[in-house]
Amino acid sequence: MSKLSPDNKFLDFSDYGRSMAKLIVSTVINTKVTPIQLTLAFGVSGLLAVYCIFKGYFVLAGVFLILKSILDAADGELARQKNTPSYTGRYLDSIFDIILNLMLLLVIGYLSYSPLWLTILAFFCVQLQGTLYNYYYVILRNISVDGDQTSKVFEQKAPKAFEGEKQSTVNTMFLIFQVLYSFFDRTIQALDNNAHRSKNYPNWFMSLVSIYGLGSQLLIIALFLAFGKMTLIIPFFIGYTVLLPFMILVRKGLR
Repeated sequence: MSKLSPDNKFLDFSDYGRSMAKLIVSTVINTKVTPIQLTLAFGVSGLLAVYCIFKGYFVLAGVFLILKSILDAADGELARQKNTPSYTGRYLDSIFDIILNLMLLLVIGYLSYSPLWLTILAFFCVQLQGTLYNYYYVILRNISVDGDQTSKVFEQKAPKAFEGEKQSTVNTMFLIFQVLYSFFDRTIQALDNNAHRSKNYPNWFMSLVSIYGLGSQLLIIALFLAFGKMTLIIPFFIGYTVLLPFMILVRKGLR
């Protein structure tokens, strides 16, 4: 099962790790490696990136951030290849992402002597950017013929567990997910509350929005670190949010 039908596939700037992810999946497809194990691996990679930043190994930190993006793509790819969709894995993936984003920005803010309130503001900006991309992408996946519908546009109650996972685990993961993401989801949905009624998401538009995807954000951070510009990361992501209302206006003009 593909995430999107062939007609809806677009150049996703945040998904640059897909080719490497597929290579990883091809090597483990016939092993006992599970998608959740790959999710745990990208969590470890993210933690190593945070540690390397704290220790001043900025280039190595960038490598681990890129590796995180690759493994982040690989877990879902393996789930589709093995036909083992999992809400547990889907929520664990998102929970790791937001916690690692917070840790990443906190250590960057600390080392660059940014005020805590500015660092938290940057975190909120990063999450709103990523949420906008995910909002439109999930809508597209749900309207795409035979698209992946593991993620729902509006997640108001815990879904029914897939075969092989416990409903109690899904319920717990969903609750944690809601606590961490509900503010960002509701904010973006309020800003574009009719987006789910539209079926017009051209490929060029989705490519534009993909610069807000997590993969793109991590790549930008990795580049800033590699070029010794860590002090610019916090103000950059705050300023980067200026494109958010523009993208929403463009989307509304497409209906």
